[in-house]
Amino acid sequence: MAEAADRDMAPGADCDADAETSKGPLTIYLVKQLELAIRSFMDDALRPYGLTTFQYTALTVLQHRGGLSSAQLARRSFVRPQTMHEIVRSLEERGLIERAHAPGNRRIMEARLTPEGEELLTACASAVQTLEDRLLLDMPEKRRSAFRQGLEDGLASLTGWHHG
Repeated sequence: MAEAADRDMAPGADCDADAETSKGPLTIYLVKQLELAIRSFMDDALRPYGLTTFQYTALTVLQHRGGLSSAQLARRSFVRPQTMHEIVRSLEERGLIERAHAPGNRRIMEARLTPEGEELLTACASAVQTLEDRLLLDMPEKRRSAFRQGLEDGLASLTGWHHG
């Protein structure tokens, strides 16, 4: 009973009972719920490695696109610059990233993964893949690519960011 009340009062959920059964909550609400669940499970999976989801995200962004300023890293990691400053500082203190002046602009410091950062990402890969597999476990193979494509299309529509 409490769950039904929570669902009815949840942001993005339709208040009209008839609409609830035919339409359900807004897609953006479901995406946010999924994000919160993933973050919670990711934090649990990464805790043994001494990482948070935000730190892991920053490391993987650097793995794919090294040589980024903190501002660029913040945008690509979907966090505020102030938050990224703290993340970069802690990752640098742990020796997982290093920063150096950008070629041609001594005012900008660019971050790159260290070999230790690469090793930690390799160590985390199994735990993260296990979570990915769990997310998709009950989804038929045929729907997985449509699910992923729908997420990419929504992201592109809102941000102009295209995967690939």
